[in-house]
Amino acid sequence: MQLSQKERMLLEDLKSHEEMCIKKYTNYANQTQDPQLKQMFQNHAQIERGHYNTVNQILSGQVPNMQQQQGQQQGQQQQQNQGQAGMSQQQDADSCQDMLQTEKYVSGTYDTAIFEFQDPNVRQALNHIQSEEQKHGEAIFSYMQSKGMYKVH
Repeated sequence: MQLSQKERMLLEDLKSHEEMCIKKYTNYANQTQDPQLKQMFQNHAQIERGHYNTVNQILSGQVPNMQQQQGQQQGQQQQQNQGQAGMSQQQDADSCQDMLQTEKYVSGTYDTAIFEFQDPNVRQALNHIQSEEQKHGEAIFSYMQSKGMYKVH
């Protein structure tokens, strides 16, 4: 597969976003004492590593196999709903708020990129990643709402 200069530039941008997500999720997982939040952040970091690898595959000219990745994703998402405790609730709330804003931004970046790619299989792969980013945001939102950190008015 031959990528245009614009496609390559968008992929490099997405790759840097994935690197930042991995770092943030890993750092926040190491800071929190709440096992539920720690597990969620660790799972999200692992999924973000998969996103990073997928973007690298596309950059190298390969179209990733999305069926294989979807099966892995389902198993990882089921592990998220376990545990309870807490370090400083304010620190946890700040971590969650930062990651929710990050996921919103990254999802929007994928949305823009999807429309710029010629290859429908690459668009499907990027769409799959965007869907997972949205699931991360939803999980963070749900956690925050259940802990009284996010109120919908």
